[in-house]
Amino acid sequence: MNEIPEHTYCHAAQGHEFHQSYHDREYGFPVGNDDLLFERLVLEINQAGLSWLTILKKRDGFRDVYDGFSIDRVASYREKDRARLLGDARIIRNRLKIDAAIHNAQVILRLQAQHGSFAAWLDMHHPLDKSDWVKLFKNTFRFTGGEITGEFLMSTGYLAGAHHPACPVYTHITALTPRWMKG
Repeated sequence: MNEIPEHTYCHAAQGHEFHQSYHDREYGFPVGNDDLLFERLVLEINQAGLSWLTILKKRDGFRDVYDGFSIDRVASYREKDRARLLGDARIIRNRLKIDAAIHNAQVILRLQAQHGSFAAWLDMHHPLDKSDWVKLFKNTFRFTGGEITGEFLMSTGYLAGAHHPACPVYTHITALTPRWMKG
């Protein structure tokens, strides 16, 4: 098999305490569960301006304070919940990112009511190219620019590019026929 190029996440993740598990078991794998999709969206939003390593280190804290990324629960958060989140050092304490998580959970509830699930809404729009996905996300959600949208879609199997073809995980993922292969 060809060697994985040094400039790739696949290379950087090898043997890393936090990155390897995420790379080998989650990144680029198809996701159909709405709460898991919401988790990825929240984590990608919170990564903006920070390293992915920071997010991976805080992931358990995010999971705890956002009620396991339950869309129903987060959508019902009120001002006392915002204050609680802003005071919790286990997460990124940024009001815009916290507000986006709550708002986006409410949007996803509406998408679920209209389309059956968040995953079904994503599937309905597939295949789009990245620029069209970005437009759609900017018109639908808060705090979702090009990088956030692109990484969210790659990490959940909607856009190609998560793994280099020489990476063993690439072969495993393609055997699962992610959405990007169905376009």
